Amino acid sequence: MSENLPPCPKCSSEYTYEMNALMVCPECGNEWVAAEGAADDADASGERVVRDAVGNVLTDGDTVTVVKALKVKGSPSGIKAGTKVRNIRLVDGVDGHDIDCRIDGFGPMQLKSSVVKKA
Repeated sequence: MSENLPPCPKCSSEYTYEMNALMVCPECGNEWVAAEGAADDADASGERVVRDAVGNVLTDGDTVTVVKALKVKGSPSGIKAGTKVRNIRLVDGVDGHDIDCRIDGFGPMQLKSSVVKKA
């Protein structure tokens, strides 16, 4: 076992160990990816981290590309994969929709960060 393992982000236990690609806490049973610990520290400081489908961190004002075709209620065509969306705004939306934007030809919409890629 290595002496440089991070403590558990949930219970702060120092008895963590590695299991394949995961870090495991034997006291509370929490499992996490070791690189995710840095993101948890950002969350603890009050910042909300939103990541795209590839894992890039998104910020207000970014330009993103839709990675898969999306159906839109009331529209016969929907949004095609590859559509660029400029000047996004991160919000606490309903049902996982955390991007507020305006798409040319459709108007204002909310998207999930899991269906976009940072351009």
